Amino acid sequence: MYLKKINTLFVMLSILATSLTIKAQEHPSLILTKTGVEKIRSNLGNAPLFDATLEKVKKVVDKEILAGIDTPIPKDFSGGYTHYRHKQNFIIAQKAGVLYQILEDEKYAIYVRDMLLQYEAMYKNLPIHPQERSYARGKLFWQCLNDSNWLVYMSQAYDTIYNFLSEEERTKLEDNLFRPFADYISLENPKFYNRVHNHSTWGNAAVGMIGLVMEDEELIQRALYGIEDDGLPIGGLDNDGGTIKVEGQKKGFFANLDDPFSPDGYYTEGPYYQRYAMYPFLIFALGMENVRPDLKVLQHKDNVLLKGVNALLNLSDAEGEFFPLNDGQKGMSYYTASLVTAVNIAYHYGNKNPQLLSISQKQNEVLLDESGLDVAIAIRDGKAKPFTKNSINLSDGINGKQGGVGILRYGNEDLTLVFKYAAQGLSHGHYDKLSYSLYEKGDEVLQDYGLSRFVNIGQKGGGNYLKENKTWAKTTIAHNTLSQNGEMHFNGQYQTASTKHSELYFFDASKADVQVVSATEVNAYPGTQMHRTMALIKDENFEKAFMLDIMKVKSSTKNDYDFPFYYMGQVINGNFKWDSPSHLVPLGENNGYQHLYLEGKGKPAANNAKFSWLGNGKFYTLTSVANEKDELLLTRLGANDPDFNLRRDAGFMIRRKDTDNTTFVSVIEPHGSYSPVSEASLNSNSHIKNLDIVNDDDDYTAVSITDVKGNKQLFILSNKNALASAKHSLLINNKEYQWTGPYYYK
Repeated sequence: MYLKKINTLFVMLSILATSLTIKAQEHPSLILTKTGVEKIRSNLGNAPLFDATLEKVKKVVDKEILAGIDTPIPKDFSGGYTHYRHKQNFIIAQKAGVLYQILEDEKYAIYVRDMLLQYEAMYKNLPIHPQERSYARGKLFWQCLNDSNWLVYMSQAYDTIYNFLSEEERTKLEDNLFRPFADYISLENPKFYNRVHNHSTWGNAAVGMIGLVMEDEELIQRALYGIEDDGLPIGGLDNDGGTIKVEGQKKGFFANLDDPFSPDGYYTEGPYYQRYAMYPFLIFALGMENVRPDLKVLQHKDNVLLKGVNALLNLSDAEGEFFPLNDGQKGMSYYTASLVTAVNIAYHYGNKNPQLLSISQKQNEVLLDESGLDVAIAIRDGKAKPFTKNSINLSDGINGKQGGVGILRYGNEDLTLVFKYAAQGLSHGHYDKLSYSLYEKGDEVLQDYGLSRFVNIGQKGGGNYLKENKTWAKTTIAHNTLSQNGEMHFNGQYQTASTKHSELYFFDASKADVQVVSATEVNAYPGTQMHRTMALIKDENFEKAFMLDIMKVKSSTKNDYDFPFYYMGQVINGNFKWDSPSHLVPLGENNGYQHLYLEGKGKPAANNAKFSWLGNGKFYTLTSVANEKDELLLTRLGANDPDFNLRRDAGFMIRRKDTDNTTFVSVIEPHGSYSPVSEASLNSNSHIKNLDIVNDDDDYTAVSITDVKGNKQLFILSNKNALASAKHSLLINNKEYQWTGPYYYK
């Protein structure tokens, strides 16, 4: 209690000191500044990309002005009209305010003023939103998250027309709309506001942004440090199963900068939500930089926000689409508006990296502020350089000690491996330790399913998360990793999973032709240790680079293991026979298995199981070391899915029963091509004749790859010592191999 009083006194003194030292604030001052606007006006007509963006925005806003202002009584989920209209309103209002500042045309200020006054008249008597699904219901929207979106944007709109409004109008808006709005999403909804989560980031930024415009130091402090005594009990769950309050809970904007971001800039919820959260992170940080530079919010944690932009761009495929780790929608890319913001701010306030300019060129638009002008001028002056995505290891966790994501890239993204050995990822995380996905250029070869949701499509659950997100997308069997006894990692218990993470064994991308990432997991299944090593290898005897996968499993009990490969394409053939049932039945009853149909079942015909498919005009072959007792299953998603919420994706699965210690070794080999125009099928057969485990003990695992011409390649992994300086020696078939470092390949 004493400490709490001291804390409160400190905040009060901070507010008093600030009020005595800060000069009267100019407007605009958040994102646009008086100096910045003058610079923009003086450069109109001289920066083609800025001018083109300005013209495009003007057309959109002018069309909305002609249509008139509509602020309907809220009633819909995210797929309905009222949700869409209020969202469109805050987007257009922000743009209209910018146009007023740049073009000095009062019609834009009048439009924003009239819209805000219309909201003021509505909000003071507005009840809580009628839809009851959210753990924190908003007023304009079904959840406080979207209300916070509104306030982040409307704060910017208000700032741009602040001096256009009369004092009476400002007082009316602040007393009846903005301050009650900020109090509602924070003081009245601490379970939404006082967390470390992307939801709270938006809430903190919203309260802070309007606090900056109104020069309300109490709101600014609440944004930065959260609500001191929120009255919430320990525990509670949000709609995704995430814990609302934990012991020692951190809160506020600084906490959301510190905890979810690793020192490398990786955001623990994954790239989809990093993309979503980067807008409020950067916009509020920029507002603080312009109004309160003394607090150095933009530079916090060694410039982690600017590092986050680089990390996010590296978490995309060759087409710029983000890898769908955890809850991630496929197709979301760096062409989205929040990444335009991120790239512009990172260039302007960072080290002027010319590679960022090439991303802006692809986006073909810039922010209508000083950072966007800076980017447009640099592009005009020919300073852009291609953004190069190399292999990279991104750590996870506040100190970078909670696993991570290893990305191996061969060539110009000719082959890309995304290996996830990260922490749980808060409530948007999946139960998929040591999982991976594989890409050739921008095409998925082996997929991560991503989320189960039709965002903003009202006919599908109101555009919100579907129940299949929990019953399929989050489950272990939905991913390219090991499932044991039909159970999920951590038994699907978030409270346990959120305290555990995998451990990096080593990451080595120093050689272009052999790149390796290796990690271990000992908590997902108590009593079972998993050690997975994955390599991208380009050998002169193969047409293209291939992927080698070694999953070594040690367990104190005998188990049934399932090892799936979710391939993208049409089956070509296999080297084993399978029976296809006349009647499809689910593979199991729960943990995701209830959604998989068994379409085929066979047994290995040799010591290797081979399975080939054609995807996007390219051939792929999986070659896996097999045991005679293995079952080879062909699966199809769609069982127990009467509403067709799931894609009908295919999978190939190795089932190994009644086993304790075992090692799964596989090669995924891209080869050849097929053209439906010329009808030419080139190099459609695998180059691999045989794949063998020639040594497998506690110390070393050795894999031999023999191609169709009889050439042999040998990969040896040191299972216990990953030091780059460690010297090793191993005798295989009366031949001694010596090397330094954690692996050998030749």
